Amino acid sequence: MGEGLFQPLHLLLIVAIALLVFGTSKFAAVGKGLGEGIRNFKSAMKTPEAEREDAKKKEKEEEEKKV
Repeated sequence: MGEGLFQPLHLLLIVAIALLVFGTSKFAAVGKGLGEGIRNFKSAMKTPEAEREDAKKKEKEEEEKKV
């Protein structure tokens, strides 16, 4: 096995101890919160792109109205 501090067995042991200390309900809440945070981050990153696309569509519509 590798010489690193965080080997797979070490990480498994840490997760098992945390599960015993906090219980499954806390783990579920942390997982849910983490998932929602990631989802919100992704949607926030997409929002400016969507706004730019909407602005381009409006510009094209205005140009078509002028012509």
